[in-house]
Amino acid sequence: MRHLQNVLCRTLEAVLEGKRPRMPEAGGEILDAFMDLSRARTYHASGPNPITWEAMAAWSQMMRRPLPPHHAAIVMALDDTWMQNAARKMAGGSTAAPLVSNTPLSAGLFDALTGG
Repeated sequence: MRHLQNVLCRTLEAVLEGKRPRMPEAGGEILDAFMDLSRARTYHASGPNPITWEAMAAWSQMMRRPLPPHHAAIVMALDDTWMQNAARKMAGGSTAAPLVSNTPLSAGLFDALTGG
C-alpha cells in the first residue's frame, strides 16, 4: 500500500501544479473519495482546514462506500499533500515561516489587538 500511496500523492502534486499526469489505474476510487471530501473542505481565517476523520466516516456512511483503514490512511496522506501545497501557495511559494513581531507583547498591545 505504501507504493500506491506514494504514486497517488505524486499524481495529486502534479495536478496541483497544473500538469496533466497519467492517472494510475489503481487507486481511482481512493482519489474520488479524496476529491469528494476535499470539495466539502471548510476554511478559516488562516486558510483551509484539513479533512477530519469524522468527515470521512460521515462521507463513507452517506455514500455507502466503505473505506478500509489502509484506504482511509491514503486519503489522509493525500490531504497532507494538498494542505502542504495550499500552505506553499499562501506563503507565496516559499516555505511558511512563523510570523514574529519586533515589538514585544505588552498588556496595552494585547488589549489593542483583542479589543479589551
